[in-house]
Amino acid sequence: MPRTTDGDGTPVPQRLLAAATRLFAEQGYDRTSVQEIVEAAGVTKGALYHYFGSKDDLLHEVYARVLRVQQERLDAFANADAPVEERLRRAAADVVVTTIENLDDAMIFFRSMHHLSPEKNKQVRAERRRYHERFRALIEEGQETGVFSRATSADLVVDYHFGSIHHLSTWYRPEGPLTPTEVADQLADLLLRALRP
Repeated sequence: MPRTTDGDGTPVPQRLLAAATRLFAEQGYDRTSVQEIVEAAGVTKGALYHYFGSKDDLLHEVYARVLRVQQERLDAFANADAPVEERLRRAAADVVVTTIENLDDAMIFFRSMHHLSPEKNKQVRAERRRYHERFRALIEEGQETGVFSRATSADLVVDYHFGSIHHLSTWYRPEGPLTPTEVADQLADLLLRALRP
């Protein structure tokens, strides 16, 4: 049975994911070997295959772990006892901040998603669709209650907002003039301005 932690207590799956994320970001998914990942993580191939069935599984998990956090947070915002405008704004800003906080993961995923097996690709699309549908439901709630304009369809508003988020990895730099929160606030404000009646 592979060790579950190393000397400092870091679980092996986390070490493997950290090594894979760094190498995928630096070299690209297709140019990173399983051997390089296990060497960087300080484990054996047996340990990798104990926790992840393949390199494909690692790529999927790089994205899925961020999406799980974002989905939990979106569900909490959507279920909060607050006006719909406030709930949508919090959700719109949060997805920007959590994407920037995990920029390597986002960059790897959008650059390498086509390497996933058809089954994993389908699974990821379903997970993303669930997130987008929950986000869209907030917009539709506001449109139905007259808080938001119906001039633009909720689907198009969602595509617009997430299109800007998916491009963060191409231009956002931590050493740049805007903090993650400032970018998030500006994009959330832009979204809400577009929805004003």
